[in-house]
Amino acid sequence: MTPPPQLDAAYQARYEQGVSAGLSAEVAGWLAKTAACSPWFDELLTSAGFAEVAGWVTDPQPAEAELDALSADWVLDEPDRVKADLRGWRNRQMAWLMVQDANGLSSARKTARAVSDLADVAIRRAVTFAEAHWTEQWGAPGPSDFEEQQQSLVVVAMGKHGARELNLSSDIDLIFAFPNQGEVVNGRSHEEFFTRVGRTVIQLLDTRTPEGFVFRVDMRLRPWGQSGALVSNFAAMNHYYTHQGREWERFAMVKARPVTGARAAQAALEQDLKSFVYRRYVDFHALGALRRLKSMIQKEVRRQQLEDNIKLGQGGIREVEFIAQAFQLIRGGQDVSLQERGTWPVLTMLADEGYLPAEVTRELVDAYTFLRDLEHRIQALRDEQTQRLPADETDRARLAWSMGHNSIEALLEQLAHHRERVHHHFQQVVAEDAGSTRTLNPDMVALWRDGQSDSTDIESSETQAVLAFRNETAVQRLQGQARDNLDQLMPLLLTELAGSGQLGRGFEALHPILEAILRRSVYFVLLAENPDALHQLCRLAPASPWIANLFIQKPYLLDELSDPDSLYRLPQRGELTDDLHQTLLRVPGDDLEQQMEVLRHFRHGRVLRAAACEVAAMLPLMKISDYLAWVGEVVVEQALALAWQQMVSKHGRPSRDNGDWCELDFGVVAYGKMGGLELSYESDLDLVFLHQASPQGETEGPKVIDNVVFMARLGQRLIHLLSTATPSGTLYEVDTRLRPSGNSGLLVTSLKAFEKYQNSKAWTWEHQALVRARFIAGDPELQTAFNAVRHDILQRPRDRATLREDVIQMRRKMVGHLSSQAQKGKAGEVFHIKQDPGGIVDLEFLVQYLVLAYASDHPDVARWSDNVRCIKALRDAGVLTDEQAEQWLDAYLTLREHTHHAVLSGTSTTVPVAQMTPELARVRQLIRDQWQQWLGAESPAEQGD
Repeated sequence: MTPPPQLDAAYQARYEQGVSAGLSAEVAGWLAKTAACSPWFDELLTSAGFAEVAGWVTDPQPAEAELDALSADWVLDEPDRVKADLRGWRNRQMAWLMVQDANGLSSARKTARAVSDLADVAIRRAVTFAEAHWTEQWGAPGPSDFEEQQQSLVVVAMGKHGARELNLSSDIDLIFAFPNQGEVVNGRSHEEFFTRVGRTVIQLLDTRTPEGFVFRVDMRLRPWGQSGALVSNFAAMNHYYTHQGREWERFAMVKARPVTGARAAQAALEQDLKSFVYRRYVDFHALGALRRLKSMIQKEVRRQQLEDNIKLGQGGIREVEFIAQAFQLIRGGQDVSLQERGTWPVLTMLADEGYLPAEVTRELVDAYTFLRDLEHRIQALRDEQTQRLPADETDRARLAWSMGHNSIEALLEQLAHHRERVHHHFQQVVAEDAGSTRTLNPDMVALWRDGQSDSTDIESSETQAVLAFRNETAVQRLQGQARDNLDQLMPLLLTELAGSGQLGRGFEALHPILEAILRRSVYFVLLAENPDALHQLCRLAPASPWIANLFIQKPYLLDELSDPDSLYRLPQRGELTDDLHQTLLRVPGDDLEQQMEVLRHFRHGRVLRAAACEVAAMLPLMKISDYLAWVGEVVVEQALALAWQQMVSKHGRPSRDNGDWCELDFGVVAYGKMGGLELSYESDLDLVFLHQASPQGETEGPKVIDNVVFMARLGQRLIHLLSTATPSGTLYEVDTRLRPSGNSGLLVTSLKAFEKYQNSKAWTWEHQALVRARFIAGDPELQTAFNAVRHDILQRPRDRATLREDVIQMRRKMVGHLSSQAQKGKAGEVFHIKQDPGGIVDLEFLVQYLVLAYASDHPDVARWSDNVRCIKALRDAGVLTDEQAEQWLDAYLTLREHTHHAVLSGTSTTVPVAQMTPELARVRQLIRDQWQQWLGAESPAEQGD
């Protein structure tokens, strides 16, 4: 087939170069076509030389034999040479595979197997070198239950690598394990030894050098993900999967395959993993879990506009794999023939065993082969892991020609055919029933279609907003599928509103949301095809201007409405961690932009769920507050893991005083609302950063910097991840002014310096703030040490008269700057629920005063950081009477409910005194009275008069 016009000149130039070099016309044609279809290969021809590359292709060396010869000369103290040899070997092998693939000399399945074998060989040689290197440094690890001599690292290949179905430019997902605990000769634990081995393996394979990389390594599938240990012993892994393993981890483990270690050790670990994956009974529960996982992926597709992604998009590779996994997980425990790792062999077995009709499996195999072949060619363009169809016209021409088509249109037509068949079969096997057909209100159909209705039940005022939207220029300009999608949705939406009796008011709230998604008509389809989503939108948006505005600013949140069970059920903290981890796993580990987007999507989606529960009166305030704080903790925790990983990949780990390297010697302490588990929908995060690295030490490299510099940059990077605005908004505004010495102090402080400052320089108001401080992310050892420091400082004996005066003076300053009088000069006319005397801050100051005053006699009152449990602890210690504690709790929760409702309803937290409810007036007076009783002073309002 002749090249398309865009590629003809490049092809002819390379072809003539090959013929001039003495190659046969056939071989010259192979190289010229591969270069024309792959800029990466073309660049390799230039850098390595035409004759050199031609030799790799015409006389390819077996991958394992070639690497054996290279590794025979490796020296343990020359890792750079090992990296260079591995990368040169990889590029030679990959060049040959690309030529085979681009010229139809190999099938998609054979190419996938060859790349997987290449990865296996690279991993084995890297492990051999790393173990020898660290054995020379520390001595050999002891024997195991499976090895009489020293035990070895067991590397488990996951995903497509485990199935021996890798792409041409795949990441490799790995898990590191070792058989038994023990010590090496120098007294280090086996875990420390194999952690060093694992890190060396990653560096040998993953680090980018001038020669490129061998394989990008992704370790996020290990137990506990990025926050978990890099390596685990077999017993720990078995315990994790038995007691903590999630459904999605079962899906991932279907393809798990050990590639290093003793045969007996591999077999034992495989058996443990299979007992986790496969159930002895017919497990239909797995089907529901697959549906939920697919739903999460569909949301990501819509949010990131990945409809052109041949893996994740509708009818793509993932749907074929889900069909295979559905049968494996449901029946694999009883039918061991289904315990295959690869998608191709499982599809064949589904036909052989009668699980699916032969015609269906034939269509699925054909489609899967086509999609995987196309995936190879997309990745061969620039040696990048991507499954998106290129937008560039020249790249599209390259893709079409490499796939045997004369035009991109012909390729897209064939792609559409396969995706349509895949999605049809996926719907039959995995997807839930679509549900019953909805009955449309004919008056609403006529209103949208004709711009008028004959119904006498509809007030003309109710239809004005509908007609205004219908006649907008942007709506009138919609054409094709976008217009069809809108016309399908609108009668359904108007029927829903009319049925609830809020056509006028309801559409007024929905109007700006519809305008916001006019350019993303995929959301019209979502709402039209999902009755639950449409119903919840019509319920929540009119009820809460804040929620409506959230949809206007972040239309991707409409996806959250499609599952009412999830919308109105707030998960526990562990589930939140798991959900975010799963979502991040679907983003390449080096794609920081998408990782930041995922964090924002997660945070805003989970906050929407809390708002929905509060608007619908499904949960009490305390549950909502706890949940919002958990969401913040999980986001900060994951952002810290990402920031740490980025810093370590560049500079290595910082050192400790004992000469060891830190695994995550950093801590995030939350103050204020986050520290007190009282986060609201729009709260900032008041954060302080701590560490325990050696102040005089430095990092291990490759780019060595001082520990102090490392920690400062880590803090800056964490703030960047949390507060930078992206297309999806910000995560949180971060305020670090509560750190020692405020803005003039170090951004990240050592725990020793923090303790010294608190003991010798901190003001009383800083100790008040410490009452509400809580460790939320980072090193567990640092958390224990911080808690001890916090308790010691809060329990210090204090002169109550001096403390009382300090508290009064600080509160007086706050009133002078933040109250309604200070802001608007309306003292006595309005009541600011938080800042004014008799408000939330007054009560918080009272709690802080009592904790600081009585903690030396009653240490338990300093245990908690939230006001509710502090008040209860003060009651249990006898500082407050039962009646006082109940009054304080009632007053505090009443005021906080007012602030939450003000946010959701779009109203102000400043209330005219003349319009205060009796309840609010009673609470305000109670707090003023308690201030007088405990501090022996007039409330700040009277002081300022």
